[in-house]
Amino acid sequence: MDLLSLDLLPPLLKGLKITLLLTIYSIALALCIAFLTGLARLSNFTIIRVMAMVYVEIFRGTSLLVQLFWMYFALPVLLDIHLSAMSAAVIALGLNYGAYGSEVVRSSILAVPKGQIEASISLNFTPLQRMRRIILPQAWVMMLPGFGNLQIELLKGTSLVYLITLTDLTYQGMMLRSYDMSQTTAIFIWLLFFYFITSYLLTLLIRLAERRAVVGRGI
Repeated sequence: MDLLSLDLLPPLLKGLKITLLLTIYSIALALCIAFLTGLARLSNFTIIRVMAMVYVEIFRGTSLLVQLFWMYFALPVLLDIHLSAMSAAVIALGLNYGAYGSEVVRSSILAVPKGQIEASISLNFTPLQRMRRIILPQAWVMMLPGFGNLQIELLKGTSLVYLITLTDLTYQGMMLRSYDMSQTTAIFIWLLFFYFITSYLLTLLIRLAERRAVVGRGI
């Protein structure tokens, strides 16, 4: 048995393309949701805070797999909403990791020294100006490590989407294994390799973002 069988690469690379696209789309959606919900958790309006809290608790307190099944299998039955496998996966992953990311946003904003916020108030900055010029630039530096961890977790979470028929990297691996069980070890070695390389590249991107974020800040 060839543990590095190159014959396995074409279908696995095809699945890797789907995994990468899914990861990029889901990270973008999760980031938007994280900021919106994180800011909503700090709103002065009780109804907004409560709605954001309910969303966060639901999506953090239930299984990602169940959320995927709801998006793909339950919505067509309950609400006659039909989503493609890719759309269902992106929405489920974005909502799930956006809920976790919102806590990163909220805690980072709260960690900004109150003295700087008070100074910006004394300078007659509007709430929007305070957030854009004083709070977010400092909070962003603190958010990056947490976002880095979450994007790696999101990448690993994509391995569940083959259960809703999306032909990602794991799906291709499982299909190859069903055709030839003798290639099981080689298939899983390639899967480990591709997931590791992808997660490592995401880690490098976050480290680059961290270095750029602290340039000129004396950190």
